[in-house]
Amino acid sequence: MTAKFRTTRRAALVGASALALAGRLQAEAPKKGGTLNFMQNSEPQTLVPLTTTATPALTVGAKVSEGLLEYDFDIKPKPQLATEWSISPDGKTYTFKLRPNVKFHDGKPFTSADVAYSIQLLKTVHPRGRNTFANVTVVKTPDPLTAIFELSQPAPFLIKALAGAESPIVPKHVYEGTDPMANPNGNAPIGTGPYKFKEWVRGSHIIYERNPDYWGGPLPYVDRIVFKFLPDPGARSIAFENGSSDLGYRTPVALSDLERLKKVPSLRFTTDGTSYSYNVSTLQFNLDSQYFKNLKVRQAVAHAIDRELMIKTVMYGYATLCCSPIAPGLKEFHDPAPSPYKLDLKKAEALLDEAGFPRGDNKIRFKVPMDYNPIGDESRRAAEFTRAALGKIGIAVEVRAADPSAFVKRIYTDRDFDFTYNGHSNLFDPTVGVQRIYWSKNFKKGVPFSNGSHYDNPKVDALLEGAAVENDPVKRKEMFFEFQRIVAEEVPDIPVFSPLFLTIYNAKVHDHSLTADGVEGNLAHVWVDG
Repeated sequence: MTAKFRTTRRAALVGASALALAGRLQAEAPKKGGTLNFMQNSEPQTLVPLTTTATPALTVGAKVSEGLLEYDFDIKPKPQLATEWSISPDGKTYTFKLRPNVKFHDGKPFTSADVAYSIQLLKTVHPRGRNTFANVTVVKTPDPLTAIFELSQPAPFLIKALAGAESPIVPKHVYEGTDPMANPNGNAPIGTGPYKFKEWVRGSHIIYERNPDYWGGPLPYVDRIVFKFLPDPGARSIAFENGSSDLGYRTPVALSDLERLKKVPSLRFTTDGTSYSYNVSTLQFNLDSQYFKNLKVRQAVAHAIDRELMIKTVMYGYATLCCSPIAPGLKEFHDPAPSPYKLDLKKAEALLDEAGFPRGDNKIRFKVPMDYNPIGDESRRAAEFTRAALGKIGIAVEVRAADPSAFVKRIYTDRDFDFTYNGHSNLFDPTVGVQRIYWSKNFKKGVPFSNGSHYDNPKVDALLEGAAVENDPVKRKEMFFEFQRIVAEEVPDIPVFSPLFLTIYNAKVHDHSLTADGVEGNLAHVWVDG
């Protein structure tokens, strides 16, 4: 995939987004009523993103369970449950003034006690919250509408981490004294959001209904949102074509269908609302594997992967080449340096010989299973691409499929894998989205999307921990660049690309992607014409 091809495709999408924006500016006043049919790639395991960062849960979460803040496209904070905020000069005290007269869906008042409880819960059970709120020693509640975060050390990223899908505020009176992993609120949530839970028919759909007592009245505009689960990407394409689906994000259709769908008069495409969460797709090694604990084997695999060809054949061009664990979208921190292991099959063969894995009589060096994260439609294709690539250097790969729950259990609980195709959200800052994957202290069995490789490097730990508390942006950038150089050399995984995600919607749907997190936000402003 040439740089020119990717630039042309991005320019076309930017142009489409500009036209969509122009259309919004000229649009008529919002209309009340109607149903929004939201297409989900897969079914969530919970409706509150408190104990997971899996995409299906993020999609449904913030409509019910809001955050203290929301963010514009440049990740500048805006009021949500907090109306005002200030940060002390030393970066160790955050003071939030909370919105008055907010009620949970069961009629109980929202207060600072709910904020204090939620932050402690996120710090304990949320995969990223362990990092995000690690420096928060206490949340003081001097009155019902004031929450003061006291930190042991600065956390320069914290003010960006308070969106509803990332850090949901949950009702203390519902969770206190219970196991948050098993609390029934995950199946029938109570929150402060513009929509109230109505029903969840497993394997079919979720229905949220308009909250008539929403603090942001007259919002929301639509009467209900129906989240439909349709695992087959081809079927999702048909649903957008025939109008049974109104909205979907993270490119909710088969990539091979996009060019055809762009010709459908009723459909629109945008990249608005994707700046809160950039992703990096990787080939992730289990460093406890009998094969991949050997650095030379990992280097050999890196020399065998043609990233440009992978983008062209697996992603149909809808991705940006990435050799770093930090996505190109995070321009302040991303190191654009190429991989130290360029495509070189002869070098790969030599490294495998040196590692003690010569080709046998059948020309195979060893056989190894490969798992893939099934949340993305491209995952199976990426695994098959890897199988073919490694076959050229004598590694026989068996591609193993699993549903999302089984995949998470195999990788993060049972650790019964050798390597996997996986994706990780960088989010808005490397401390929140990247540190969890490479920090030795975040090797937590049973915690999804943590340090699945079991990577352990004291120098990397020191750099990540230092960057997490460094208020000087220049020094912080230097730490992240050094981290990227070390990881590139040691290859605990192989970053291959950063996906370009599209939101697809029917022209009758308006104002769905007004914040940095797009449709992962609360969708309070969305409305349907006709």
